[in-house]
Amino acid sequence: MLLLTSTGRRWGQRRTAPVLYLPDGDRLIVIGSNAGNEREPAWSLNLKANSEAEVEVGRKRTQVRARIADGDERTQLWTRFKALFGGFDHYRERTARDIAVFVLEPVAGSS
Repeated sequence: MLLLTSTGRRWGQRRTAPVLYLPDGDRLIVIGSNAGNEREPAWSLNLKANSEAEVEVGRKRTQVRARIADGDERTQLWTRFKALFGGFDHYRERTARDIAVFVLEPVAGSS
């Protein structure tokens, strides 16, 4: 788990949420599944509105910029993520929405 702090899209307040993640080199991968509910998690909506965020893994805090993976990259990351955590295909079956796969890339000079 990592702690993801994003800026709220409505009121601009910083919000922190625990999120499962997959390390990928210096990048972190998170999935906005919300267990397959029709509503995506608030942190996912926040990242879509403002890609700047902070993550805390253990005691290390890093400023990141989020982007949504697509195409072959998304497929590959989804496969790797579900191999570690399972259940994500079930989440995808439970909802009609497209579940976002986010790539969190460190902002230069923030580590």
